[in-house]
Amino acid sequence: MNVFYTIYALLTSLLFIPLFPLALIYSKITGKYSDHLMERLGWIPAETLAGLQGQPLIWMHAVSLGEVRVADAVIAALKKRIPQCPVLLSTTTKHGRDLAESLDHDNIRVIYFPLDIIFCVRLALARVRPAAMIFIETEIWPTWIFEAGRAGIPTAMINGRISPRSYKSYHRIRPLLKQVLARVNVFSMIQAEDSERIIALGAPPQRVLVNGNAKYERIPAGIRPEAETKMRRILDLPAGTKVLAAGSTRQGEEEKILDAYETILKTFPETILIIAPRHIERAAGIGAMIKQRGHNCDFRTRLKDKDNTRRSKIVIIDTFGELFDTYSTASVVFCGASLVPLGGQNPLEPAAWGKPVLYGPSMEDFQDAREMLEAKGGSIAVSDSGSLAEAAVELFKHPDRLKSMGEKAKSAVFGQQGAADTHAAIIEKLLTRNRGKTENAG
Repeated sequence: MNVFYTIYALLTSLLFIPLFPLALIYSKITGKYSDHLMERLGWIPAETLAGLQGQPLIWMHAVSLGEVRVADAVIAALKKRIPQCPVLLSTTTKHGRDLAESLDHDNIRVIYFPLDIIFCVRLALARVRPAAMIFIETEIWPTWIFEAGRAGIPTAMINGRISPRSYKSYHRIRPLLKQVLARVNVFSMIQAEDSERIIALGAPPQRVLVNGNAKYERIPAGIRPEAETKMRRILDLPAGTKVLAAGSTRQGEEEKILDAYETILKTFPETILIIAPRHIERAAGIGAMIKQRGHNCDFRTRLKDKDNTRRSKIVIIDTFGELFDTYSTASVVFCGASLVPLGGQNPLEPAAWGKPVLYGPSMEDFQDAREMLEAKGGSIAVSDSGSLAEAAVELFKHPDRLKSMGEKAKSAVFGQQGAADTHAAIIEKLLTRNRGKTENAG
């Protein structure tokens, strides 16, 4: 008997009833989560479904930006195998939805993922009737997985990863997870460590495969010379300018980056610093901190035309969606969320532009990417602001080494191809096996 799942389903349903009116009031006041509320409750619009033609319909869930990028690569590979395959792609965040709606794929529709509440899930499944439910990366939703199984819908986790931090959290509810994971038909994980962790949490070992990371396959497609030309013009950065770019920085890192930058200036006083905080609403606070330290700074939003040229040696990127192109202007890139214990950020995006990559000790969420770069010699691990400054200065002093390291970093990215097709093959096999069972049952 699935005791733990029953308790989970009961508790979430009981909590939903009193909390939902409060959530509605909060939504009305703040404007958050008000878009497409009915989708979040499981009422998928008929016009959305009417736009999807043919079978088998695959429901793929990607939480936010990173997972949507995986979905993009896997859908592209899947379309080569099943050209007319319709895909319903769900996201949790608005940014994820915006990116999903911009994808260039035929026969695909985008919605918000309904809540993991039993009546929301059952309503959504009854309206959509997917041939398979595909969860990308670390997406373990007990009600969705159980109810899909009860409806005879096969489920899979693809590009699966379980970080050390996630594992510790999940392990606290292992009795529930063991019941949930037993219902998943196949786990297509990124690397061996991910497979070991998912098995330790209760996944049947015979259903767990290691097939690589599809997140990085579409990165090379984003490299456009015209994007670099545009960003260099906007930021007033002629080729040859020494630039340290710090991407996706988090609370508590900017001070350390500025410490490193002040050290770099002693040797290379014309160096430009670009800071791109992970959450752009923090930009004003970062600017205030920089000014308190005696420096001037420009904000990207104010550099819109020739009349608003860069006047400072520090630029804060306070726009959404420009970080990847900004990396093209850098000499050296530091990956944020790594000098604080937050798991790091994707180091392969700057590497794709041929940039040497620096990062701190906390890269747990991108361990595979780190290993790829280090194996090629395209990155340097630093421990603090002092070693960050030292690494950057040494690279600036030795431009041949800087160029060589950048080329090695780029080769690490361009050499990672094939994972998306492998994950797509898993989905195709899952559909074939389920279709065979349905025909035999008929």
